[in-house]
Amino acid sequence: MSTPVIFIHGLWLHATSWTPWIDLFEEAGYAPSAPGWPGDGATVEESRANPDSIAGHGIDDVVEHYAKIINGLPERPILIGHSFGGMIAQKLLGMDLAVAAVAIDAAQIKGVLPVPLTALRSALPVFRNPANRNRAVSLTEDQFRYAFGNAVSEEESGELYRRWSIPAPGKPLFEAATANFDPHSPAKVATGNEGRGPLLLITGGRDHTVPEAVTLATLKQYRHSAAVTDFHEFPDRAHSLTIDSGWREVADVTLAWLARQSL
Repeated sequence: MSTPVIFIHGLWLHATSWTPWIDLFEEAGYAPSAPGWPGDGATVEESRANPDSIAGHGIDDVVEHYAKIINGLPERPILIGHSFGGMIAQKLLGMDLAVAAVAIDAAQIKGVLPVPLTALRSALPVFRNPANRNRAVSLTEDQFRYAFGNAVSEEESGELYRRWSIPAPGKPLFEAATANFDPHSPAKVATGNEGRGPLLLITGGRDHTVPEAVTLATLKQYRHSAAVTDFHEFPDRAHSLTIDSGWREVADVTLAWLARQSL
């Protein structure tokens, strides 16, 4: 039986943005899928047309949503998440619901202290209005360019925006921003879990939304666990690294790492 792989998208991208990865992983012998977040439409167009259904979903809602999907599988999956999807993947791995996880430019978890200015600017479309906690917020093409597409051409960034961008719930960003002041924060991950499966943290060196300092601080949170925690940097890549013209390099590194873990 093929090992299931679940791809988890982050804010402002639709689940279908994982389609090239799904095709590649199928060719490699896995059983991949990319379920959307709760409230997402089946397509980019449906999601854009119904932002109210996307609004209001927080980290715990998304974790519960994917946990139910996992519980319906014949075996525990490999999880591959981008941005907030990377945080969700780490939480599910810490809960022993996955055999391994790859977190790509993952949103900051509880305990991570660096908040670089570029990250604040990327999140400003949400944070500029406290009411956005319970709303779905869309990025403009210029905002997407800064937050995602700063390491590719303006033309490619615009194409990615038009093809994959959808509204995103503001709640997860507010939850992550206050995580270190909340003892029961949903952004808390069981980083000390000794029995969990292996984890690979991937970072883009030019990422504005989740700068390398955030990923390195996340790596440090796992220092008390003997479980495998690896790190890989793409120095010249930004937050669009899973969907832009260089996605295959990231996917190949992921597949090679899984092979080294005998997965």
